[in-house]
Amino acid sequence: MSEKKYVAYVGSYTHGSSRQGIHVYDVDVENGTLTERSSVEVSNASHMAVSKNGKYLYSIEDEGVAVFKRDKNGDLSRINSVNIDGMRGCFLSTDVDGKYLYVAGYHDGKVTVVHTHKDGRLGSLMDGVFHTGLGSVAERNFRPHVNCVRPTPDNKYLCAVDNGIDQVKIYRVNKLRNKLELVDILRCPRESGPRIIRFSDDGKFAYILFELSNEIRAYKYDGSGKVPAFELIQTIETSAKKDVHDTHNAASGLSLANDGKHLFCTTAGEDTVSMFERDEETGMLTRKFTLPISGEYPKDLVLLPDDKHLVLANHASNTLTTFTVDYEKNIIVMNGKPIKITEPNCIRIWPVPEE
Repeated sequence: MSEKKYVAYVGSYTHGSSRQGIHVYDVDVENGTLTERSSVEVSNASHMAVSKNGKYLYSIEDEGVAVFKRDKNGDLSRINSVNIDGMRGCFLSTDVDGKYLYVAGYHDGKVTVVHTHKDGRLGSLMDGVFHTGLGSVAERNFRPHVNCVRPTPDNKYLCAVDNGIDQVKIYRVNKLRNKLELVDILRCPRESGPRIIRFSDDGKFAYILFELSNEIRAYKYDGSGKVPAFELIQTIETSAKKDVHDTHNAASGLSLANDGKHLFCTTAGEDTVSMFERDEETGMLTRKFTLPISGEYPKDLVLLPDDKHLVLANHASNTLTTFTVDYEKNIIVMNGKPIKITEPNCIRIWPVPEE
């Protein structure tokens, strides 16, 4: 491993007495441990993203979106925030060029585009689109719920995963008008509850995690035509149990290993993590294990840069749990005691900015 210094950021809810929504941890990559160093005030940081140049951290907050400058140690200082003219978001991503910040709105079914300035400031709202349509799951009020927004690796399209109406809406970003243009819809099985989309680093494959059907669907992606093409090549369960449609379970987190050879996902309810070996040529997945994570509601997960250690953010048990991954024996071994933190939502690890 290189001598790079890494920090972990954990976004958490601030419903109670604490106002510290983002916690900063030093990462010991070799030993797979996290040590909290600082925190900043953010109201209910449900998701975070980092700028393309690594100098700025974006976070969801009640008021909209906030941006922080990252110093040479990875500590954060607030720059500014913007209102997104909607309810609090749940997911953030940046475009490949670093010009736009995309916001997913679970509560109001909205996709928002925010302009980002070179000096780190968040600027004006470029566009906002409310999804329409009816779902079929009564508990979700039959309404659109945008759970994830992520650009395709070729930066041609924006994928908006709608958990409420079982669709992935695919937009083209018109950079002359700074507007979203709907070009296609990937319709998913009824009551499947798509939650997250991830792409392979080579941009050839997409993986969608389904919260209600507890599945991962693998697709070949081709953006070379006039419209994007997603070809379904595999469906695989997130749980090793036969009754994968148990209503008490909900697929919750998805993370691709840094080397691209393994895909990890979590399932809340049974509170497990599964590892799949990924064929880089075909994109196909092979299950290697499904194991308990010693926590409740694993909402997010991340691999350390060496891919040898795994960290899970356990929302309901108010903990982070760390594990060593044994790829030969296909097991994980808990690495120290759980770290206490109130209602963690997401965890990300990045190298500190270069001067």
